[in-house]
Amino acid sequence: MAARLKEKYKKEIKQALQKELGLENSMAVPRLEKIVINMGLGEATQNSKLLDPLVADLTQIAGQKPVTTKAKKSIAAFHVRTGNSIGAMVTLRSDKAYEFLDRLISTALPRVRDFRGVSTKSFDGRGNYTLGVKDQLIFPEIDYAKVEKTKGMNISITTTANTDAEGLALLRQMGMPFRQ
Repeated sequence: MAARLKEKYKKEIKQALQKELGLENSMAVPRLEKIVINMGLGEATQNSKLLDPLVADLTQIAGQKPVTTKAKKSIAAFHVRTGNSIGAMVTLRSDKAYEFLDRLISTALPRVRDFRGVSTKSFDGRGNYTLGVKDQLIFPEIDYAKVEKTKGMNISITTTANTDAEGLALLRQMGMPFRQ
């Protein structure tokens, strides 16, 4: 079964974007490439056992097993040695990416307290968007009783858009609630 948002993209959003951006070729219309969810944990330098609940939460949110990230350099001030596990990340592509974005837009973001929309300033100049989430409890998959410590995460949405304007148009058509 294909993701609901992917079907909507193919049926409605693609044609609307092609008209809005004035593109002649339908293959030039921007589309979602991948979504990377990254959770860093600074306290994991002293105690590597702290990564287990982080990996479990990320697995539940993303629907696939994350990769633990290791430190590339030793930094004495942060008590980090090369090779220490300091976080976890997961890359979603194709149907899983569309399905996650759909859940993020329709379920998770509305659960943020005092939510007024996401900033339009978080584009990178190439049409990709990154947003930070302060705690993982906004996702309905996470059981509130089992969480010992709230952890934030970065969600990077990579698109095939060439400019920020194209990326903004794509995400706005998909239903991303941008601040006015």
